[in-house]
Amino acid sequence: MPRVVALYRYPVKGFTPESCDALTALPDGRAAGDRVLGFRFADSPARDEDWSRKYEFLVLVNTPGLARLKVRYDHDARRLRIDHDGRLLVAAGLDGAGRKRLCDVLTDFVLGLDENPLAGHATRLPLRLVGDGVTPRYQDNDAGQITLHGRASLAAVAAACGEPGLHEARFRTNIVVDGIPAWEEHRWLGRRVRIGTVEFDVARDKTRCLATHANPDTGARDVPVMTVLVSRFGQRQPTFAVGMISRGPGGVIRVGDEVGPV
Repeated sequence: MPRVVALYRYPVKGFTPESCDALTALPDGRAAGDRVLGFRFADSPARDEDWSRKYEFLVLVNTPGLARLKVRYDHDARRLRIDHDGRLLVAAGLDGAGRKRLCDVLTDFVLGLDENPLAGHATRLPLRLVGDGVTPRYQDNDAGQITLHGRASLAAVAAACGEPGLHEARFRTNIVVDGIPAWEEHRWLGRRVRIGTVEFDVARDKTRCLATHANPDTGARDVPVMTVLVSRFGQRQPTFAVGMISRGPGGVIRVGDEVGPV
């Protein structure tokens, strides 16, 4: 029987994941604690509490060197810590002073990278740390959507790339499943799937961006994932993983839960 083998959430949009034993699917389709914060450019017209496109944020697609930073977010204390090369870069709470401190230190780090979206773009500064630290709202899709991929699909992409160690962190998925054939999750599109006791509508294929080219440890753009998805798998757009919307009240998903279409 197919089962959940890994769960992730991403407290800060565009930064490193939290590996979880359990993940709560909320009634609105999002995962609790996922993308509750984001570093947004000053020239974004969006209000702090509003969703906006990822290109208005500091994220891997425009700043691959962010992969070198490791974030730890205390969801209870609402305190964010960012480490670089195993050492503390900055830590602060989400009050006004703390947000400014986090933005200032991160700006200095980003401006020191060879590839960054801030140098020469004065209107993008100062960065704004947006989000209340609780409400998940900065997913790539404005509908939220919890994402899922199968390990066999990952293995197929890894083989096509000639990179047997290709890590699923490149794809920033919430739910990882083993025990289904490669690309089977994409054949669930338009159907309903049950994970443990929670049911989802499988709403869309997940189109990929340049973030997938960035090594999740070093930030180097070292594998042309988008090109491989299109050229080796006959895709019109580079897609990997599916976006799902929870039905009813949602519920808790756990590693080891059984997975299958309804």
